[in-house]
Amino acid sequence: MLHAEGPLLTVDVGERTATETTIDDVLAEYVGGRAAATALAHDRIPFDAEPFGPENRAYLSTGPLQQSRMSFTGRTNMTSLSPLTDGLVSTNAGGYLSRNVVGTGISVLEIAGASDELLTVHVTDRGVEFEAVPELEGATVPEVSAYMDDRHGLGPDNCIAIGPAGENRVRFASVMTFDSRAFGRGGLGAVLGSKNVKCVTFEGDTAPPVDIPNPPEMDVHREAAQSDDLMRRQGTTGSTEFINDNFSLPTRYFREYGFEHAADIGGDAVEEKKYKKGACSACAYACKLPTRDEETGVETEGPEFETVYAFGSSQGVGDIVDVMKANDLCDTLGMDTISAGVTVAAYLASEEAFGNAELAREVTEQIAYREGVGDMLAEGVARCHDDLGVDNYTVKGMEFAAHDGRVLHGQGLSYAVANRGADHMYAGMLSLEYSGELDPEGTLGKAETLVHEENAAAFRDTGIVCAFGSDYLTAARLEALFDADYEDLMEIGAKTVRLERHFNNRRGFDGGDDGLPYEIPDLEDAIAEYYAARGLNDDGTVPEAAIDPIAPPAQSADD
Repeated sequence: MLHAEGPLLTVDVGERTATETTIDDVLAEYVGGRAAATALAHDRIPFDAEPFGPENRAYLSTGPLQQSRMSFTGRTNMTSLSPLTDGLVSTNAGGYLSRNVVGTGISVLEIAGASDELLTVHVTDRGVEFEAVPELEGATVPEVSAYMDDRHGLGPDNCIAIGPAGENRVRFASVMTFDSRAFGRGGLGAVLGSKNVKCVTFEGDTAPPVDIPNPPEMDVHREAAQSDDLMRRQGTTGSTEFINDNFSLPTRYFREYGFEHAADIGGDAVEEKKYKKGACSACAYACKLPTRDEETGVETEGPEFETVYAFGSSQGVGDIVDVMKANDLCDTLGMDTISAGVTVAAYLASEEAFGNAELAREVTEQIAYREGVGDMLAEGVARCHDDLGVDNYTVKGMEFAAHDGRVLHGQGLSYAVANRGADHMYAGMLSLEYSGELDPEGTLGKAETLVHEENAAAFRDTGIVCAFGSDYLTAARLEALFDADYEDLMEIGAKTVRLERHFNNRRGFDGGDDGLPYEIPDLEDAIAEYYAARGLNDDGTVPEAAIDPIAPPAQSADD
């Protein structure tokens, strides 16, 4: 089976050491990306670790397809113990980082320990350097990029960085690359902030060889380039009005199911502000959204649909320029737009201030710096809803994505049981229900489909393939790319989901954490069906016999 190549590089920022460890057996079993990082995290992060403690570790990983030149492969995975959910979280970002990581010769970077001063870590194919950067304290993400360009000739495509939100341990702070691409969900920017790591750079041309046996690369590339999908012009915002009119666009902090100004913040509105094409590394699909408003001068990338919901309908804001400003603010300060936008919406609900975009941006900035009410809101909705006097619209501490489980009941079930919480990328139930392939009504009988969708998403994040490439990377093409049967690929996804849940079980999570803050039909019985389909115990825990320990490292050598 095709898998990533290259060692694990462990960087201890407290000890200022860098150690390479051969993990061939891990990669052979878990391929790369999310699966390999999850296996390593499960083995190497103590089950009782504190998210902001030095014993927590963060993993940045690539998959074997980052060695190809195929469309939909310009992505990198990041895994750690989340300060937002208190469980294991993986998230991935696009842009141009992945090929630079591969160029250093490694497959996985592990960041351990905690520094006593603000650091940049420079990873190259010649070794690792540590640079104290006290002058970058409080710097925004673009300011970090400018510093790296000026001092080292490295662009934002060579960097992961955190903004003020990460330094101030905002629980939904993101790690940014290419200034506007986010490792968004779960607060991993705050994990780097707790380690005093402002930036990590990657530079090298020593990519290990990966032999793709039967590559359908050119077929995928050609089809991506010739596609006339609406998403190529409008990104995910192209579905805004369809979802609003036919399903639900959560509005004014979940008080309403539709937004009267959906057209003003939807796909056509975004496309009107788009001024050039944008893509990720090696991708001909080019679905990114560089946007600019000539009157105000605001320039950003996006917003995508989730941001349109979080800073638009959820806040009662119906002007696309206001949403663009909020999107740019979150990218600049380093915050997940979904959690930030929904948390601000909860604050607006408490103040009966829906539609006040200026107040929303003011509070967003206060969150990043933990100033005033922002200090409370930086903890996220699950930790501050009582003080605000609003309902706790989260699962496992994570704020809801836009796709409304109150209407899409299979998606609601997915939110309820997902190890990551209320995140739309954990399984693909929403697309099946939007398309009519699966009836949106009801939860019973959907567990087997949900298990497959979770497994498929986990393997997608392992390869690594962009979610937008799902229609192009068919089962047959995945089999050709990875030289394996499709069911074997799905089993890697299943093992990944089991390891995540087992890690969380050992931290105290069980079936009592699987649920929703609202009612949908037969949820309790549907969760029981899911446990059976997933092979879990009746209390939602993973049987110990189902956990395969990873092979021990073969050898280590200090750089």
